[in-house]
Amino acid sequence: MARLALDDVTKEYRDGEMSVVAVEDVSLDVADGEFLVLVGPSGCGKSTTLRMIAGLETITDGEITLDDRSINDVPAQERDIAMVFQSYALYPHKTVRGNMSFGLEESTELSDSDIAETVEETAGMMGIEDLLNRKPGELSGGQQQRVALGRAIVRDPDLFLMDEPLSNLDAKLRAEMRTELQHLQEQLGVTSVYVTHDQTEAMTMGDQIAVLNEGTLQQTGTPLECYHQPNNLFVAGFIGEPSMNFFDGSLEENALVTESLAYSLSPDLRRDIEAGTDLVLGIRPEDVRIDEPRTDGQRFAAEVIVVEPMGNENVIHLRFDDAMAGDEFIVTTEGVPTVSAGDRVDVEFSEAVVHLFDGDSGVAIKNRTLSFSGTPDEVIP
Repeated sequence: MARLALDDVTKEYRDGEMSVVAVEDVSLDVADGEFLVLVGPSGCGKSTTLRMIAGLETITDGEITLDDRSINDVPAQERDIAMVFQSYALYPHKTVRGNMSFGLEESTELSDSDIAETVEETAGMMGIEDLLNRKPGELSGGQQQRVALGRAIVRDPDLFLMDEPLSNLDAKLRAEMRTELQHLQEQLGVTSVYVTHDQTEAMTMGDQIAVLNEGTLQQTGTPLECYHQPNNLFVAGFIGEPSMNFFDGSLEENALVTESLAYSLSPDLRRDIEAGTDLVLGIRPEDVRIDEPRTDGQRFAAEVIVVEPMGNENVIHLRFDDAMAGDEFIVTTEGVPTVSAGDRVDVEFSEAVVHLFDGDSGVAIKNRTLSFSGTPDEVIP
């Protein structure tokens, strides 16, 4: 087990006088035994970051340390790091046993009997002990993924790196493997860095998540911190499905005024905001109340555009009276749908649950009010 730290790590690709910065000044601290998920859209630099940790990419600037020892100049094969790839990267001519034992045969001095014992023990842990004599071409995608994970586990590395290992699986198997991976990581207690563009994987698997965009680290925190207390507009919009609703406007007297609504701000909230400042009002779909008894929020009339029944919840698309098409928004409700397309409803936004962002910088000015009880992940609205 080991502690991993990245200190202002930068990766720049050069082609003559042209240069592209893929990763810029990324700093991360992954505690011993912690599971960190790097998440972001395609091209944000997450896989490049993982490859720099593995030693498969050189670092332009900054430092990577493993247990307080710099590994910038340590060759990949000497870093005691195991990596699981999206493509599985199994040897097609070798059996499952041969694939899992190959790394131990090449990099350790273990006897054949010790290697065989380690492989069989790991195969039992992965539920693939009956597949040891098969070749990859005879396995399903889920079985191949288990072999790839088992091959990494047998090495007993200081650090696990996983680059979108579940993306080739179907939705049901992907959900099952998410659970298995979490259980395995808890069992093994190995420091792990997991790359994905799937926010569901990030929210459900990570002790911490690090959100990247265009090579820049946007926020690091627990999944619920990033969801409920985003640093900026990008994190607020990227984390969460359906995405947070946004309404662009500006502060005029006592209210945030958009093309569709005027949302009154409390004196405490508007005290440090200058009149005329561009602002963005944000609210999560589940925080919008629809046709419910009035509480402390502000109410607005809206029309239902589309209702998408999902079984356990309903995704309802609405727009305000006389709203522009861009000001359509989404509400999620539980249970049986109570509204239909064309219905007129009242929606309520409580100031306790709305977010406010600077319209120019995107930086969060106000996030929804939370109280934490017990562990940091136990949130009470």
